[in-house]
Amino acid sequence: MRILLHKLLDDGERVLVGEFFTNSDGRLPGGPALKGVDFQVGVYEWTFFAGDYFARIGTPTSGTPFLDVVPLRFGIDNPEDHYHVPLLVSPWSFSTYRGS
Repeated sequence: MRILLHKLLDDGERVLVGEFFTNSDGRLPGGPALKGVDFQVGVYEWTFFAGDYFARIGTPTSGTPFLDVVPLRFGIDNPEDHYHVPLLVSPWSFSTYRGS
């Protein structure tokens, strides 16, 4: 699945951190998206292109996808902690949590 990660600045600007594609296990092949100097306190937003993903793998959906682009906004308050922000998604629902 194609995923974008933006950092949201205090003035409302969105800065693209990176574009990623999950592997067959649904994980980022290069490990965490935020590493080193990029792993900072702040508000971030994942954009998951779920509709494109389900169309590409041939999953039956309605003519107009119920879930197409799924935004997920989250905050980091301690870059010393581990943040795992998975998206569990089907054509009809999604959920997320802060994993370990």
